[in-house]
Amino acid sequence: MRKTRLLTTVALIILAGCSVQEQGANEAAVNTNQPQRAAVWSREITDQLRAAMANRAAHGLDGMSFDLTADDPAALSQSALTFAAALARGATDPAKLYDVYNVPRPTPDLRTGLKRALAAGEVGKWLESLAPQDANYKRLSKAYLDLRRQPAGANSAVPETGKLIKPGASDPRLPAIARQLVILDYLDRAAASDTRYSPAIVAAVKAMQADYGMEADGVIGSDALAILNMSDADRARAIAINMERLRWLERDPPATRIDVNVAAARLSYWRDGQLVDSRRVVVGEPDTATPQLGSPIFRLVANPTWTVPRSIQEKEIARKGSRYLRANNMVWKDGWIVQQPGPMNSLGFVKFDMQNDHAIYLHDTPAKPLFAMVQRQRSHGCVRVEDALGFAELLARDGGVLDQWVQARATGEETFVKLPRQIPVRMLYQTVLFDERGEPIVRNDPYGWNDRVAAALGFKGASSARVKSGAQDTGP
Repeated sequence: MRKTRLLTTVALIILAGCSVQEQGANEAAVNTNQPQRAAVWSREITDQLRAAMANRAAHGLDGMSFDLTADDPAALSQSALTFAAALARGATDPAKLYDVYNVPRPTPDLRTGLKRALAAGEVGKWLESLAPQDANYKRLSKAYLDLRRQPAGANSAVPETGKLIKPGASDPRLPAIARQLVILDYLDRAAASDTRYSPAIVAAVKAMQADYGMEADGVIGSDALAILNMSDADRARAIAINMERLRWLERDPPATRIDVNVAAARLSYWRDGQLVDSRRVVVGEPDTATPQLGSPIFRLVANPTWTVPRSIQEKEIARKGSRYLRANNMVWKDGWIVQQPGPMNSLGFVKFDMQNDHAIYLHDTPAKPLFAMVQRQRSHGCVRVEDALGFAELLARDGGVLDQWVQARATGEETFVKLPRQIPVRMLYQTVLFDERGEPIVRNDPYGWNDRVAAALGFKGASSARVKSGAQDTGP
């Protein structure tokens, strides 16, 4: 489905933060030209700390308590450092929440920063500078505060009446249902104005039902509404989680990099601080999820071979016999099954070699129809790139190795082209995007990964609905 390319492109800007500097970690907002005084906790400075903590809802942290009961200097300093760390690096540690998380994080010297802020008498300003300063973070903060002001349980997207909606029927809830289907990428915006349960909306509902493991009958009942019906409390929770995930990230990421939003199955390529390319990807299904990691691409591989991992070999290929191997251009080599280069190769015609301990990389695929799906969590963990050959050519041209790449492709054999400069890649997980007006749009949580962050931030509530896609082929 090709709707709202602008939404997905603009949405990826949330991953950027390109103009934000790391200055807030130590010295930002502290006027060092002022006469310096002894670093002591005066009543005025203590009030600044109390005010900053009282305003923690602006960062989605109102579900957490930050102890400020003691007034002795040591306790005040420890409280300030704890709150500062929550703003500067996140209130939670993603490495403890997930089996794999090694995306580069901020490394501020908070003790030095606090010392300078105390000396300048500007602890409040220093704390305010530590969270992300970009426009999108501020939009999230405003949206969160607006939602928290709503009465509890108010303003669900689609009211639950107990009445089933069957194809061809009329129902006053259909406009709200259509809007949610547009947000979730199942329905083109042009079809959202239908007042009856039209064939286009039925097809969108069936696709959603299939993705979430329901019977794809097009009948909208309580199970389908559980996916569509996001309350204000649900939106606020998702926005707070997204702010936390942004606090995990470097404030000044590499100007040239590739960001993959695993939750949205989208890739964005940044060159010299500008977004120059955005395209769909296929990522790991929930049971073989693509991990959140930072790892550089260091070379392009033309006409790659694929050495089948033991897990796939034993679970999916071992019993299929020699006929299957011949039909898929596979051979045994040194105790491993290896798929030879060619159009049937599961890596397609290009592999983007990356340096990490998890055998995760970007690659082409012969399974092109998967890119047309809405929920593209379909692989065994690696990232399949839409028009991967075009993307490889773009990287080769930018790296000044286009001629070498063209020659490598022409050989028909596995050939390696080293990039002069490695390109950092960040695998991120963000379920809040931005529409063309810059407003936050809350999408579903395909892996259910928001729940553990929500619990750590003090949110209570039902678990997120998880995608139940199932891998479509034996590729990585």
